[in-house]
Amino acid sequence: MLQTIQGIYRNGKIELAEVPQDITESQVFVTFLTSKSVSSNSQLMSFGMFSGSQQSTESDFKDAEFHGDADEALS
Repeated sequence: MLQTIQGIYRNGKIELAEVPQDITESQVFVTFLTSKSVSSNSQLMSFGMFSGSQQSTESDFKDAEFHGDADEALS
């Protein structure tokens, strides 16, 4: 089973944000994310970061809602 846990590399050590479940020893891969400064409160994603120049609106979500019978949609 794969688990992904956020952490911070500081002074030659990796500090994990949480303890992995059911793992006492395992091979790991570490990927360093490029950033100007890293803090333990930083967010990796923010609202609309992949939306480009057009932000979604509430009406976009209403247009995408399904208003039929689920059984009819499958047939």
